[in-house]
Amino acid sequence: MRLRDLELSSTTNTVLIVGSVALDSVETPAGTVARALGGAATYSSVAASFFCPVRLVGVVGEDFPKEHIEFLASRGIDIRGLQTVAGGRTFHWKGSYEGDMNQANTIATELNVFQDFRPILPEDYKSSPYVFLANIDPDLQLQVLDQMTSLRLAACDTMNFWINGKRDKLIEVLKRVDVAFMNDAEVRQLTGESNLARAALKVHDLGPRYVIVKKGEHGAVMYCNNSTCFMAASYPLTDIIDPTGAGDSFAGGFMGYIAKTGDFSEANLRRAVIYGSTLASFNVQDFSLNRLKRLTMKDINERYEEFRRIVYFEPLR
Repeated sequence: MRLRDLELSSTTNTVLIVGSVALDSVETPAGTVARALGGAATYSSVAASFFCPVRLVGVVGEDFPKEHIEFLASRGIDIRGLQTVAGGRTFHWKGSYEGDMNQANTIATELNVFQDFRPILPEDYKSSPYVFLANIDPDLQLQVLDQMTSLRLAACDTMNFWINGKRDKLIEVLKRVDVAFMNDAEVRQLTGESNLARAALKVHDLGPRYVIVKKGEHGAVMYCNNSTCFMAASYPLTDIIDPTGAGDSFAGGFMGYIAKTGDFSEANLRRAVIYGSTLASFNVQDFSLNRLKRLTMKDINERYEEFRRIVYFEPLR
């Protein structure tokens, strides 16, 4: 069911996003926030919603503020798949960043209702043509894939915890998706290769047609067809407030743009990487999703054009 060449008129451009919805407490050199809106599915859903309809599947507790539900709905995100557990408490992550803020220091992780999360897909969600499986247990990612009926493109993210603890299941997921998002450390960890290019191509050989390696402030690299097909710089920022959710915003922007266009050409995939980088660059400019709440498509398109100007060089003759 991967990368099906369906006519666009026979499907929609909706993205299904499955993952964590959380309350984050974060400390950076710029300040602190307590129990602010967070979670991989939250960041990626909001980023994707600038381009296309989004269906969100996650779980929260009764302590999840109503204002966050209202914000997600205001972005046009379908939240029928967001479960609320009576008497439960929402997943809470507490962390800090220092120095160049490339690495988060986890202070506390309270899984709460997320510990027993099982994705429940409303019936119409199952026909979504695009799915992004954010960083969750590979067993749950497989459960979602098993329920999908009309996929055009599937993508996943992961983390070192699953690479260590559920490597075999993660590899099963990679065999069934078209796009794998990983950071450089995760790609090396999964493959045992220190050379990033060789490591990414080994992941490519496991199944994904496209492997997109997130490198934080150093941008991203997309590998396809057994080669490096695109290298993107990150947008140069003088002030970074909070890096939390940058990678998820990148993936959401990428998936949203692909779903909007329905175009899997290499040229369009390159544009999607830049749109993903654009969303990530806005995300880090404030705590939580505060910058994305104020963001407009005019802002996004202007920064996208600035990206184009920055990386342009004279074509080969």
